[in-house]
Order: sequence, then C-alpha cells, then structure tokens
Amino acid sequence: MECQPIEITVNGERREIDPGGTILRLLEELRLDPARVAVELDKRIVKRNEWERRQIPPGALIEIVQFVGGG
Repeated sequence: MECQPIEITVNGERREIDPGGTILRLLEELRLDPARVAVELDKRIVKRNEWERRQIPPGALIEIVQFVGGG
C-alpha cells in the first residue's frame, strides 16, 4: 500500500511531501544549504540540531529564511 503525500505550505506556496518527511529532507529537496537558512515551523523557530528528526505534520506552515552575505 502506497502512502499518500501530505500537503504543507512553504513560504506561502503549497506543496506535497511524503508522510514522515523531516525538515532536513525538505531542505535537501529544495536544494537549500542547511548552513545558510533558518526554519520556522508553525510560527516557532526550529533549532538546527532538531531538523534531522523533526517530522513535518500535515498542514504545516513552514517559513525558510536564507542568509545572504554581502559587503
């Protein structure tokens, strides 16, 4: 039996992910460098050391902020 994808919202855009997906896996799918972002899940910042094990629930609201260097 195949698992149905769940719907989440990332930076205001709806997308589907596999159930049980983690924040780290989402960043990998989005091709974002984990060292250069901050992640908020349902209006709470998630610490970097939790990303690998923190599963994303259905209907989650995720905001990803990328750090940009400049000079």
